[in-house]
Amino acid sequence: MSSSPCSRRSLLKLAAAGGLAATGALTGCSSGPPPGTATWSMWSSSPEELKVWNDFSRYVEKTMHVRSLSSLTPSAGYAPKLDLQLVSGTASLVTALNGWMIPTYAARGSHRALDDLIARDPDFDRDDFYPASQSISSFAGKTYAIGFDVAPAVLYYNKSLLDKAGIDPPSRTEPMTWAAFRELAIELSGPKGQYGFTCAPLMDDLISWIYSAGGNVMNKKQDASALDSPESLDGINFLVDLFVKDRVTPPISNLVTEDALANFLQGNVAFMQNGPWQVLNVRDAKFAWDIVPFPAGPAGSTPRVSGSSFAIPSGVEGDDLDLAWRLLKTLTSTGALDIYARAGRNNPARYSAGSAFEPPPANLGIVQQILAGKVGGGHPYDVTTNWNRVKQLLAQDLPRAFLGEVTVPGVLRGLTPQLDVLMRQHKDAVRQATEDA
Repeated sequence: MSSSPCSRRSLLKLAAAGGLAATGALTGCSSGPPPGTATWSMWSSSPEELKVWNDFSRYVEKTMHVRSLSSLTPSAGYAPKLDLQLVSGTASLVTALNGWMIPTYAARGSHRALDDLIARDPDFDRDDFYPASQSISSFAGKTYAIGFDVAPAVLYYNKSLLDKAGIDPPSRTEPMTWAAFRELAIELSGPKGQYGFTCAPLMDDLISWIYSAGGNVMNKKQDASALDSPESLDGINFLVDLFVKDRVTPPISNLVTEDALANFLQGNVAFMQNGPWQVLNVRDAKFAWDIVPFPAGPAGSTPRVSGSSFAIPSGVEGDDLDLAWRLLKTLTSTGALDIYARAGRNNPARYSAGSAFEPPPANLGIVQQILAGKVGGGHPYDVTTNWNRVKQLLAQDLPRAFLGEVTVPGVLRGLTPQLDVLMRQHKDAVRQATEDA
């Protein structure tokens, strides 16, 4: 974003309007990089991620013939830092957003809709992006971001462990039913110290079971919680029972830091629920493994589909906007996403870059088939404009059900009134954003 004078009063006014923290924001008032620099921000929490983004930067400079300057921040601190940058007018020309962030920032007006830029650019092929990515990148009927990755939750399985038990691998194209999956998980939990399944006892994993049962977090009107609906309860109870009644999961040592990946990599867990973004890490496993579609519940195999995108802050204008659009197109181009895919980070958001996300494992191609609707299915992650508060509320008590300390209906009786308030606030935010448009 081009630099401009900023005062304490203006920052506080912006902070109050957007619900952002203004403390310390004045330190961001600086001259910034030279005009014409392609600035972009991204989260980066490992040396492997850093290498990918450095490769992106070199690709930007080679393709656009401008200087590329990336602002990289560890994942946990990315959103707070971006908030301060947006308030102080020092955000990059292009900023990365997780799917759950898009409704929040769009409703605040901190990022601009891109439909006008898309409409007047004959070189931009929106149809090359998976429908799920387009859905995740939209809010109130408008496009606010362009995806760079998108993927459904899948089921990883320990082939070595199944072979040892004399059990054939699940079908790579036909999702197991919940009943068949539960039976396998119980059977493979027989030996001491061996477990049938692992996942995080949190909403990000639980939601796939809710979707596959035909439920959701919010009702169709998006003004009340739907977690206490019969469908949602079916999904929640099925997963909680795997932990509490069937005891097919490793003991939970800490609800906050429970790590399904670490459990799976120990080699004594048969199945793990996770996303293709963990393929790079699971390739270090000391056993044979692969992936299959998510188990099919009453509504079929419809796990959460998540994605990340690049967006342009609303304050970017004039020549900066032209540069920002060129930069956003470059960062989400097939060439850039080929870099991302070859590194094994995740499945690219474009059809044309999909072939770059290649085996191992042997079944990795089902990720694209699921997104294309050819195998199983998926459900774009439905989130609210105050999703961070919704997740914080759910994280307070719901995980205790996975320990058997409270019943699911008991937890929801306490949470539903508070969730309903947040849903009404979300509905009001959507209405206001629609009217402003």
